[in-house]
Amino acid sequence: MRIAFYGSSLVSAYWNGAATYYRGLLRALASLGYEITFYEPDVYDRQKHRDIDPPTWCRVVVYEGSVAAMKRAAAEAAGADIVVKASGVGFEDDLLLEEVLRAARPTALKIFWDVDAPATLAVLKAAEDHPLRSALPSLDLVLTYGGGDPVVRSYRAIGARECIPVYNALDPETHHPVAPEPRFNADLAFLGNRLPDRESRVETFFLEPASRLPERRFLLGGAGWHDKPLPESVVYIGHVPTADHNAFNATPKAVLNISRSSMAANGFSPATRVFEAAGAGACLITDAWEGIDLFLKPQEEVLVARDGRDVAELMCSLTAGQAKQIGQRALSRVLGEHTYAHRASEVDQTFRRWFKRPEAAE
Repeated sequence: MRIAFYGSSLVSAYWNGAATYYRGLLRALASLGYEITFYEPDVYDRQKHRDIDPPTWCRVVVYEGSVAAMKRAAAEAAGADIVVKASGVGFEDDLLLEEVLRAARPTALKIFWDVDAPATLAVLKAAEDHPLRSALPSLDLVLTYGGGDPVVRSYRAIGARECIPVYNALDPETHHPVAPEPRFNADLAFLGNRLPDRESRVETFFLEPASRLPERRFLLGGAGWHDKPLPESVVYIGHVPTADHNAFNATPKAVLNISRSSMAANGFSPATRVFEAAGAGACLITDAWEGIDLFLKPQEEVLVARDGRDVAELMCSLTAGQAKQIGQRALSRVLGEHTYAHRASEVDQTFRRWFKRPEAAE
């Protein structure tokens, strides 16, 4: 079956947190026999910061950031059996959805794939005339990057026929244990771009414990923190390319995951970082959110902190031996239950089930 997938970017992770998710899931679907074309706009300098070449398992079409080019790309949806419009494409999202749905064949499976459901739902609830809300009856499925029952109920309540979470996972070919690198030596490392929905939580869970423990070394990676006042114990290294994520995760004694506020409030939304870190065998400390136990067992496969004080106490008590054991347990768990091969199998079953529904034959 042919998939036309309209998203932010497959070849660039620059200001594009969904890149790892897209790559892992679409490569796994391609291995099941799907023919995939990924359409992405040339915006936000992403094409200048490509971190992978166009893959062999997916055709990538980059279109210029103009309405005319976008409409030409959308028209190609007519040749697909499955048409996917993702959230956060970054250029004329509402018009793109309209054009893609117009071009799609009546028999095509039409999907909205939400990679930031809490943020999208907040917008939809505030605007009853929002174009996406109006389009929900025309869509067969809403798939989401996370969110669990709260997101499923919310989408159904505003008109989605069905909503199914497809969680982040591990791509073992991309994220795996590697030898430590001295430049990433630290007691605790955090990697994340500076975003309004995350900054105050970074202050609480990372900068506050760094202030409490001036004798420890804290490593901060990600874009946008250059003008942020930082404790002396924090070393800022800027953007960390995807190719360096394994070493970034494998080298420090522990790495930190901090959910954005909206995702922490909804729960059931493990960030890509959770599986990247576990896949590298890192000892992960995460902020507390409902549903973590569905993915990793607290205190055995992951350490959970309620606030900055908890993070500081964990760093004071955690030994190198304990950190290594936690990281190895996490690696074993995600390899056994949470790879993109597991997720792709679930998505494949969903696609086939919906193609068999009575309406698809009409």
